[in-house]
Amino acid sequence: MVSLLESVTKVSDVVWEIPPTAKQGMRVPARIYASEKLLKDMDIQVIDQITNVATLPGIINYAYVMPDGHSGYGFPIGGVAAMDTETGVISPGGIGFDVNCGMRLVLTNLSQDDVQPRLKELVDLLFEKVPAGVGSTGFAKLSPAEFRDAVETGGKWCLEHGYGWEEDLERTEEFGLMKGADSSKISERSVQRGLNQIGTLGSGNHYLEIQVVRPEYIFDQDAAKELGIFPNQVVVMFHCGSRGFGHQVATDYLQLFLNVMERKYGIKILDRELACAPFNSPEGQNYFAGMKCAINMSFANRQVIVHRIREAFSKVFHQDAEKLGLRMVYDVAHNTAKLERHVVDGTSKEVLVHRKGATRAFGPGREEIPAIYRELGQPVIIGGSMETGSYLLVGTKKAELEVFGSTAHGSGRTMSRTKAKQIFRGEKLQQDMLRRGIYVKSVSYAGLAEEAGPAYKDIDEVIEAINIAGISRKIVRFIPIGNVKG
Repeated sequence: MVSLLESVTKVSDVVWEIPPTAKQGMRVPARIYASEKLLKDMDIQVIDQITNVATLPGIINYAYVMPDGHSGYGFPIGGVAAMDTETGVISPGGIGFDVNCGMRLVLTNLSQDDVQPRLKELVDLLFEKVPAGVGSTGFAKLSPAEFRDAVETGGKWCLEHGYGWEEDLERTEEFGLMKGADSSKISERSVQRGLNQIGTLGSGNHYLEIQVVRPEYIFDQDAAKELGIFPNQVVVMFHCGSRGFGHQVATDYLQLFLNVMERKYGIKILDRELACAPFNSPEGQNYFAGMKCAINMSFANRQVIVHRIREAFSKVFHQDAEKLGLRMVYDVAHNTAKLERHVVDGTSKEVLVHRKGATRAFGPGREEIPAIYRELGQPVIIGGSMETGSYLLVGTKKAELEVFGSTAHGSGRTMSRTKAKQIFRGEKLQQDMLRRGIYVKSVSYAGLAEEAGPAYKDIDEVIEAINIAGISRKIVRFIPIGNVKG
């Protein structure tokens, strides 16, 4: 491990490289995007894990870590790797168990002065309408057949059932539907785990937050205006994924890959958490189709939550959601593997991009970006801890050229949930936050303690690193005033 640390060299103020000679089997170098302080504070496992990723068959250019990187299962969280579609592999450890865990940002035309007198009422109602916590179930009750239809059609299913507006899909990554999802490739156990979870936050670092736009935190006035942002505006941001369904899909295929990887395909890896299969193999393609179901379930989950948010605001403010300006900015995914075209060795090439705790960040002009944002670049939503703040940025062409159109996804943990619970008391944290103007409603004090601000990196430093690197451009910072936690 010491030799790995010693092998890290500085490429620029926010880019660091580990050569293939640092570890036997590395096929490409590893690159870490971080300030010197963020790099120093990264847990040592990050370097070990990303150099393991660099040994995977078919990996292209580099194995990457974003500035919010911390150790995870297989890939570090904040890990990015693109694979050749002919010679490369697909790995659940490079995607994550909470498939398509992601962020969604919703605007209002309300100011803080409008919302503050009714903040407690609003947060309490959102807590009621959007179930949170382990085992929470949503109001949308589906049969197994209906659920299989929902996970094959994603956001489209939501609109067909009255859970959204047509424009919502335009403002969702992949337009709310990953084509090629095949529910025959998922287990009955995964269906049973997901049946009642559409429209729920879950637990851990998932949250629903009411935030305010402070005038001094608008960094690009023109871009903010184009995105619908104005000073003192109240917005709603939330973070959740595919819940137990995605976890089961990943678990099922991890077990399958462990059984066939070496015996059938002769693939040897340094860490069994990187269990994989050739992308073009039957097992790899089946997982790809099953994983797309989990991506679509997550899009549907967040779409139903938007529907419930609109209901809550309408009830509290006695106006319909359209008059209140409850329009989406965008929905971005974190934990995915996608086929995308990128320039490799001077030629446009289709590659499989794994993003584990990393956000897509396409620059202006990409056809995957909705027409309304195509000249500006893809909106990038990055959440901080519940005590600090969150950001809206846009993607860049430099991100496409350097990191396969990828950027950070959050602030990144600095300590385990167990350690956070040992240090912080949820009840005291809730009281302290209230004194600072943040009203929090949580399922449990233990869950609150896990998410204390000091358990995370400095979100401002993470954002500054990606802004300096040029792989995202910051537009506005949001300040929390209300929070629903699992």
